[in-house]
Amino acid sequence: MKKIESYASVWDAIADSPEQAANLRARSELMQKIADIVKQSAWTQTEAASHCGISQPRVNDLLRGRVSRFSLDALVNIATALGRRVHVELEVA
Repeated sequence: MKKIESYASVWDAIADSPEQAANLRARSELMQKIADIVKQSAWTQTEAASHCGISQPRVNDLLRGRVSRFSLDALVNIATALGRRVHVELEVA
């Protein structure tokens, strides 16, 4: 009989360690918030690139959720370029 594994999140399923899963989760959440700002502003990708301080292809990667192409540092920089402040909160697991 095949054993079925279950995970708390998709990040836990694909990550090699809890630390990597936490990093993926944080990047994903930040990317989603940045994508929401871009969509709510109704910017074209070129306009968003200008506001974010990145290239249009990078905006495309961001809007498509390509988490592996962004570091946490890069996402913090993008959020800051959009006039946002990033707040990190630690929770008990």
